[in-house]
Amino acid sequence: MNEILVLYYSKSGSVKEMSSLIARGINSVDGAQAKIRTVPEISTEIEKKAPSIPDSGSLYATLEDVENCIGLALGSPTRFGNMAAPLKYFIETGTPLWLKGSLENKPACVFTSSSSLHGGNESTLLSMQIPLFHLGMVLLGLPYSLPELASTTSGGTPYGASHVSSRDDSEPITADEKKLCIAQGVRLAEISLKLKK
Repeated sequence: MNEILVLYYSKSGSVKEMSSLIARGINSVDGAQAKIRTVPEISTEIEKKAPSIPDSGSLYATLEDVENCIGLALGSPTRFGNMAAPLKYFIETGTPLWLKGSLENKPACVFTSSSSLHGGNESTLLSMQIPLFHLGMVLLGLPYSLPELASTTSGGTPYGASHVSSRDDSEPITADEKKLCIAQGVRLAEISLKLKK
């Protein structure tokens, strides 16, 4: 099966919901199957170890999940205009994949959520792209042929799908944001199948 990994970290649930929408887009393309995974919390107390299987929600990703996918969607909430530490920590364990060139020429896209309109969505998306470039991946954004990209008054950027949740996380994902997430999944699946080795 042509698995496309949707790898995310979510604290309040918005990025998790976005991952499901992106997976829906992936699964709508014949021959592609989404595989949703998350990463564990990290702690400043280095003695602590997370269980290998979470109590609920998505399973934790392994480097094998990343290596074996034909495409990758990477999602994180904004943290001061950057990706969240748990996701960054996981990516930084990927040196063996970098050394082998396991991800070279595989398509990837990124998605995020912030609590305010100017909360760092675009810089977070760009911060997530940097390690993917180093891993040799082919980065995909959202084209302006998608009408929602020009009409949205909340999330949505050419760098990737985004959501604005408000400070208390009370704002649901808008119709435009949902369409952009699904479109991003479709685009990732179609190009992943075309570039599959």
